[in-house]
Amino acid sequence: MQKLLEELKNNTPTSASQACSSVSMSLNKEETLSVTSKTLSNNISEENQQSGKTGQDLRVSVLNMRGEPLMPTTPGKARHLLEQKKAKVISRKPFTIQLNHQTGETKQSIKLGIDAGYKTIGFSAISNKQELMSGEVILRENVSKLLAERAMYRRQKRSKLWYRPARFLNRKKNEDWLAPSIQHKLDSHIRLVEKIKKLLPISEVIVEVAKFDIQKIENPNIAEEQYQQGTLYEYRNRIAYLVAREKGLCQFCNKEYMKGNPWRLHHIYGKERDRPEDWALLHEACHDEIHKKHLEETLKGKPSKSYKDATLMNTIRWKLVDTLGCKYTYGNITFQDRIDLKLEKSHINDAFVIAGGTSQKRCKSFLVKQVRRNNRCLQCNRKGFKPSIRRKHYGLQPYDIVAYDGKEYYSKGVHCKGTYIRIFNSLETLDINIKKIKLICYGKGLQFLPWSLKATL
Repeated sequence: MQKLLEELKNNTPTSASQACSSVSMSLNKEETLSVTSKTLSNNISEENQQSGKTGQDLRVSVLNMRGEPLMPTTPGKARHLLEQKKAKVISRKPFTIQLNHQTGETKQSIKLGIDAGYKTIGFSAISNKQELMSGEVILRENVSKLLAERAMYRRQKRSKLWYRPARFLNRKKNEDWLAPSIQHKLDSHIRLVEKIKKLLPISEVIVEVAKFDIQKIENPNIAEEQYQQGTLYEYRNRIAYLVAREKGLCQFCNKEYMKGNPWRLHHIYGKERDRPEDWALLHEACHDEIHKKHLEETLKGKPSKSYKDATLMNTIRWKLVDTLGCKYTYGNITFQDRIDLKLEKSHINDAFVIAGGTSQKRCKSFLVKQVRRNNRCLQCNRKGFKPSIRRKHYGLQPYDIVAYDGKEYYSKGVHCKGTYIRIFNSLETLDINIKKIKLICYGKGLQFLPWSLKATL
């Protein structure tokens, strides 16, 4: 038996980092089938070595008869409760059950750490002994684009109705007004915390806040009055700045100024990105040639740096803390604590450290996708094609969980006037007649997905 165990140890696959195994690089050779009398290396990554027992199964959230969260249980215990009709399923993702009988309600102290961000939010809920829930939330990034498109159609519609009075000059904004896209990000952070509080008896919430000096990021040596002197300081106009920056050479033909062919300023990525880094200096003839022959791609290189994430955190950091009524910490403290624990940089690990995690058992994490709840647009304008007018609201929407042929899939959307649906999982994508599909549950708002689907998002 001991010899059999040694053989199993020497040939354990290296695909799962959470399972301790011994590996050897010589096993990668085709002619090498095994390695004998050799000390093998360990395949566990550093971020998973902190507690010795990491990557445990996901805990099952439990609610009492009043719908209040209790301490989570194991999948096996939840299965027995369901088989004995002592509980019922409330949610599939994350899997949540509700007890239908009275029970003890002893609760432990649970801290929730939130790593706030512009595109991604990390969260981790820990007790004194183990991590109960963790994950990474992918936020929507198309809010600004959709709002701009809606405003465009609204202006066009109202311009045709001359008798309607203007509505854009007689509106007052509140003192605490935020841009709609920023307000959406703030609300998303708050919704996430409220969602987790419905699943776990959270006793304390800790959020990481930070103040970013954008000018210091661009110029580390900036000081004093230089903060008031922008990029175009001491230049007569934008053309003068570009001439000095490009040393008097056209960025298209690489030639100097020519009489009768004046300079023109060109927006490389369109006028919506009106920053000095996105300007190009061109001759008038070169500028006309680029637009006539559609050669805009020739000037596009590495996009300029974006500081949207830094601006967001500068704007919402105290609003988030005040709304949640929670504690806060700073990024430099999180950075040092993560280094001391020898954890890799990730949103989930940062949230674990923010919550005060040290040697707790880690759990498998969730991948959470923020899904648009409603699409009330009735007409789809397709360039070069006849507009598509939606006559009815289809019952199945993107990211709804459906069943087909005994397997579980996610919906991408319907087509062919609602007769076919496109479904996918981590292995395949199919187009199936909608009559063969059975709805399991709707997927809106914060959708908990398996990590195997991250490549398809």
